[in-house]
Amino acid sequence: MIHLDWENRETIKQLKCVHADAKKFVVNNKLTPGKIYDVKNETEEFYFIIDNSDRIGGFHKDYFEVV
Repeated sequence: MIHLDWENRETIKQLKCVHADAKKFVVNNKLTPGKIYDVKNETEEFYFIIDNSDRIGGFHKDYFEVV
């Protein structure tokens, strides 16, 4: 049950948000372009980061570039 302690886990790497333009979902209130985010977990498709709400959120990798 890794999701229960994600917020307290060690940061894997840092990412810079490139854009917050989503086709299906509203992410512009959770991501800020140009801001650096800490990655807590990663899958093939998603990064799990601490977003603007100070909670863990899963976002597609195309919103970010590695710092």
